[in-house]
Amino acid sequence: MPNPFGKSRKIDNPYAIYAGGGFEHRILKTYKVPKSEAKDPYARWFVAAKSDATFGGFDMGDTYKNEVTSYFRLVAAEPEWLEAYRPGFDANLPTPAEYIASVDA
Repeated sequence: MPNPFGKSRKIDNPYAIYAGGGFEHRILKTYKVPKSEAKDPYARWFVAAKSDATFGGFDMGDTYKNEVTSYFRLVAAEPEWLEAYRPGFDANLPTPAEYIASVDA
Protein backbone atom coordinates (compact mmCIF):
# COMPACT_ATOMS: atom_id res chain seq x y z
CA MET A 1 0.00 0.00 0.00
CA PRO A 2 1.45 3.41 -0.91
CA ASN A 3 2.02 6.06 1.73
CA PRO A 4 -0.96 8.48 1.62
CA PHE A 5 1.21 11.25 3.14
CA GLY A 6 4.40 10.55 1.20
CA LYS A 7 4.09 13.45 -1.24
CA SER A 8 5.66 16.68 0.01
CA ARG A 9 3.33 19.62 0.48
CA LYS A 10 3.92 23.37 0.72
CA ILE A 11 4.07 25.14 4.09
CA ASP A 12 0.63 26.68 3.58
CA ASN A 13 -0.99 23.31 2.79
CA PRO A 14 0.21 20.78 5.42
CA TYR A 15 -1.41 17.44 6.19
CA ALA A 16 -1.67 18.35 9.88
CA ILE A 17 -0.56 20.96 12.42
CA TYR A 18 0.66 20.27 15.94
CA ALA A 19 1.26 23.14 18.38
CA GLY A 20 2.14 23.91 21.98
CA GLY A 21 4.56 25.86 24.13
CA GLY A 22 5.11 28.53 21.49
CA PHE A 23 5.96 25.97 18.80
CA GLU A 24 4.06 25.03 15.67
CA HIS A 25 4.87 21.98 13.53
CA ARG A 26 3.29 21.69 10.11
CA ILE A 27 3.54 18.14 8.78
CA LEU A 28 4.55 18.28 5.12
CA LYS A 29 5.46 14.63 4.51
CA THR A 30 5.81 11.27 6.23
CA TYR A 31 8.30 8.64 5.12
CA LYS A 32 6.35 5.52 6.14
CA VAL A 33 2.76 4.40 6.20
CA PRO A 34 1.14 5.02 9.61
CA LYS A 35 1.01 1.29 10.45
CA SER A 36 4.78 0.94 9.90
CA GLU A 37 5.51 4.08 11.92
CA ALA A 38 3.77 2.57 14.93
CA LYS A 39 6.50 -0.12 15.06
CA ASP A 40 9.42 2.27 14.51
CA PRO A 41 10.50 4.56 17.39
CA TYR A 42 12.71 6.44 14.90
CA ALA A 43 10.01 7.17 12.31
CA ARG A 44 10.58 10.62 10.78
CA TRP A 45 8.31 13.34 9.47
CA PHE A 46 9.31 16.25 7.25
CA VAL A 47 8.02 19.37 9.00
CA ALA A 48 8.05 23.13 8.91
CA ALA A 49 8.59 24.32 12.49
CA LYS A 50 8.07 27.81 13.87
CA SER A 51 8.87 29.26 17.30
CA ASP A 52 10.15 32.46 18.87
CA ALA A 53 13.65 31.32 17.91
CA THR A 54 12.76 31.34 14.20
CA PHE A 55 11.66 35.00 14.34
CA GLY A 56 8.26 34.31 12.77
CA GLY A 57 9.62 32.19 9.93
CA PHE A 58 9.70 28.45 9.48
CA ASP A 59 12.66 26.08 9.66
CA MET A 60 12.16 22.96 7.56
CA GLY A 61 13.60 19.53 8.18
CA ASP A 62 13.05 16.04 9.53
CA THR A 63 12.00 15.35 13.09
CA TYR A 64 11.00 12.22 14.95
CA LYS A 65 7.28 11.50 14.83
CA ASN A 66 7.33 10.53 18.53
CA GLU A 67 8.68 13.95 19.53
CA VAL A 68 5.88 15.76 17.73
CA THR A 69 3.09 13.52 19.00
CA SER A 70 4.45 13.35 22.57
CA TYR A 71 5.11 17.03 23.20
CA PHE A 72 2.59 18.87 21.02
CA ARG A 73 -1.18 18.86 20.56
CA LEU A 74 -2.92 18.21 17.27
CA VAL A 75 -4.74 21.45 16.42
CA ALA A 76 -5.66 20.91 12.76
CA ALA A 77 -5.73 17.98 10.36
CA GLU A 78 -7.05 16.76 7.05
CA PRO A 79 -9.80 14.14 7.44
CA GLU A 80 -7.46 11.48 5.99
CA TRP A 81 -4.88 12.30 8.68
CA LEU A 82 -7.44 11.83 11.45
CA GLU A 83 -8.54 8.54 9.95
CA ALA A 84 -4.95 7.26 9.80
CA TYR A 85 -3.54 8.64 13.07
CA ARG A 86 -6.56 9.18 15.32
CA PRO A 87 -9.24 6.63 14.34
CA GLY A 88 -12.46 7.31 16.18
CA PHE A 89 -11.29 10.79 17.21
CA ASP A 90 -14.51 12.78 17.22
CA ALA A 91 -13.26 16.32 17.86
CA ASN A 92 -14.27 19.10 15.55
CA LEU A 93 -10.76 20.01 14.47
CA PRO A 94 -10.37 22.50 11.67
CA THR A 95 -8.54 21.60 8.50
CA PRO A 96 -5.05 23.06 8.24
CA ALA A 97 -6.32 25.67 5.76
CA GLU A 98 -9.05 26.78 8.18
CA TYR A 99 -6.59 26.90 11.08
CA ILE A 100 -4.03 28.94 9.14
CA ALA A 101 -6.74 31.38 8.02
CA SER A 102 -7.92 31.85 11.61
CA VAL A 103 -4.40 32.41 12.96
CA ASP A 104 -3.49 34.85 10.19
CA ALA A 105 -6.74 36.81 10.61
